[in-house]
Amino acid sequence: MTELNAHSDRMVLVFNCKVKNAETFKKWSKDRAAKYVYDLEEENSLSYEWHISDDVTEATLIEAFVDSDSIMVRLGNHAASPLATEIHEQVEITGVLCLGNAKQDAIDALTAWGTKFQSHHAGYNREIVGPR
Repeated sequence: MTELNAHSDRMVLVFNCKVKNAETFKKWSKDRAAKYVYDLEEENSLSYEWHISDDVTEATLIEAFVDSDSIMVRLGNHAASPLATEIHEQVEITGVLCLGNAKQDAIDALTAWGTKFQSHHAGYNREIVGPR
């Protein structure tokens, strides 16, 4: 894939959240959640990144994947992990956005969270096409 507007299977999940306790969340997201997911060594998971507002009342989790099948691996691992319960102790998920060409199994799984979907349309990704 070396051209502008080439097809991309890359997927991104964006979780918007309200933080319940700033100090607990900051420690949990860094020392527990990020480490746990990193240690899973999911081959086609590209990133797992928490972002927080200056006042630590809101947080956004952005996860990127090679393709829709990779999301299903992540969701399966999440469901089987202690993080599935812990996350609700830390944040209230206020919105989920799925970017990319999700397959039906991912759509079915993510719809339960009220996820909004947007398919890939145009552009480029330097991680995929390489530097100019």
